[in-house]
Amino acid sequence: MQTAKPQSSFMSSLKKWWMKEASAYGFISGYALMFLIFIAIPVAVAILLSFTFFDTIQPPRFLALKNYITLLTQDDIFMRYVLPNTIQFAVIVGPGGYLLAFILAWMLAQLPKVPRTIFALILYSPSMTAGVAMTVVWQALFSGDQTGYLNSFLLSLNLIQEPIQWLQSPQYLMPIMIIVTLWSSMGVGFLAMLAGILEINPELYEAGSIDGIRNRFQEIIYITIPSMKPQMLFGAVMAIVATFQAGAIGVTLSGSNPTPQYAGQLIVNHIEDYGFLRYEMGYAAAVSVVLLLMVWFFARVANRLFRED
Repeated sequence: MQTAKPQSSFMSSLKKWWMKEASAYGFISGYALMFLIFIAIPVAVAILLSFTFFDTIQPPRFLALKNYITLLTQDDIFMRYVLPNTIQFAVIVGPGGYLLAFILAWMLAQLPKVPRTIFALILYSPSMTAGVAMTVVWQALFSGDQTGYLNSFLLSLNLIQEPIQWLQSPQYLMPIMIIVTLWSSMGVGFLAMLAGILEINPELYEAGSIDGIRNRFQEIIYITIPSMKPQMLFGAVMAIVATFQAGAIGVTLSGSNPTPQYAGQLIVNHIEDYGFLRYEMGYAAAVSVVLLLMVWFFARVANRLFRED
């Protein structure tokens, strides 16, 4: 009889807890399941495969750290082209797109509601149609024959004597990739920044003018940015992820993987090359783990810069 009371008390407490928390766990169960299936498990499998040789036909063969050693010491394409290209692309597109998104969001916040909504939709729409736009607009603009808009314009001005192969030239491919990516970088991070600026209490600016703030630049530094740190952090993380996962742009513009003379080859292209063209899944998984660590490192840096005190 003495053990029945503690057991019934435990069951009663468990029932009360379940009645109180069941709805909350029910709401997050769908997201938790999708996160587990599409993110957590694939990442864990990729980490395990990175220590093996796996060609999708034979069972994985354990290689320890050989894939990582090969990547850092023997993969000349990765060290000479892919890694420098990715760093150059990320350094320009990441901070450049992030700064451009903030400036445009701040400018739109100064407009009335109707024109602000129209311009926000105009700026946001390229991020939703980037793949189609690259094929239809940018390939037509940078076409390597006389019918290409840029070549036709330059030929009409006698600035060039023959058409330039813009998308097949190692000299021009990376700058074009950067331009196209910046054009399509006004995504959800841009919308988050715009929403953050609009949510700032106008009384803060009035108080700032009383305390000695004299111009718009000082307002941005001392009021706007500190008041929207969560949105700034979200925008920074989205910019980092979008920058490092970019890979289709060079292949789509040039029409080949690898890109001409590896001029636009990024880490994602290297993963696709080894994983889906050569079927060296273990080595491709090792490259993807390195990419994951790079994204994690820069996301941590952004978190330290914009986290709430």
